[in-house]
Parts: sequence; C-alpha cells; structure tokens
Amino acid sequence: MEQLKIISATVRPGRKGPLVAEWITEIAKKTGAFEVELIDLGLLNLPLMDEVNHPSMQKYEHEHTKQWSAKIEEADAFIFVTGEYDFGYPSPLRNALEYLYKEWNYKAAGIVSYGGISAGTRAANALKNDLSTFKIVPLYEAVNFSFFTELINEDNVFVPHERSEKAAQVMLKELVRWTKGLKLIKADV
Repeated sequence: MEQLKIISATVRPGRKGPLVAEWITEIAKKTGAFEVELIDLGLLNLPLMDEVNHPSMQKYEHEHTKQWSAKIEEADAFIFVTGEYDFGYPSPLRNALEYLYKEWNYKAAGIVSYGGISAGTRAANALKNDLSTFKIVPLYEAVNFSFFTELINEDNVFVPHERSEKAAQVMLKELVRWTKGLKLIKADV
C-alpha cells in the first residue's frame, strides 16, 4: 500500500494547526488508498539545518537527520497542512524541506491551508512554488479554510463544512492518481 505522510507545519505554542491535520488524516485513512502517518513538526522539533554536507549528497552526520531522511524516503506522497504567517508558510516547514533533497523527489503533494480571510492561500502558493524545487509535484486540487478557528467546536474539535470534506476527497483522489504515475517516473532511472 502507498505511504502518505501528512505534515503539520506550525510549531508555536497554542497552535490550532494539528486539529486541521488530524481532520485530514482521518479522511485520508477512510479512503483506504494509503497507509497514513501524521508528522507534527512541532513534536519532531528539527533544529535549524545543521548538516555540513549538501542534502543532495545524503551524507548525514546527525541522527535526527538520518531519522528524518528515512521517514521521508518511505513516503510515496504528502499532504502539507499549513497556516499562513506574513503571507507565507511557517519557517519550520521550509527548514524541514531543506534538510533533504532526493528523498522528496518524484512524489506528489496535496496542500491543506488555513488562515484568516485569505484561507492560507498565499502560504499555499508560496509552498507550491518551493515544492517544485524539490521535484515534488504540488496538486492543483487543495483544501483551504478561511477563519478556520470558527470551525473549532467547544470540545476543541475541528468540524468543517461538508463542502470541505468533498474538496478533500477530490484532492485525495488526484493524489492517488499522481502517486501511481510518479512511482513509474521515479523507477525509470
């Protein structure tokens, strides 16, 4: 079964992003198309890039990098769950991306973004642009939440509208297609 890694990008205390990440994780699991793992960068706690060698060499010195490399290498596809900070995505996500290079290559990615009135779309667009430099194919289909905190109930559960679940289903269906295609490209060495 294909391996899907869902990466929750925010790390600050009091963050609500993990609630959004848990929501998309449950939807992805229900499809049965992927073995799904949620990775919370706030718990992973990667230091600022501290490897001597360029990531494309894959000569990692630190155990945290070796573990991160193994986790991303085993993935066939990704969903990045990101908030929007100052019109961009959080710097811990950029740091996590830059630790590696080849491990990201020839894999598809969906994006779930959230924020205020812009629904995190400026962050999603910046992320799409950067993902292509890692040979990650960012999907056109996405899920975006404006004023997302209004969708968190009194039990601290994220409960979006039905149309958001439909958008997630469309994104996941496309993620399955692209994952199959990119596996062929990756194997053609």
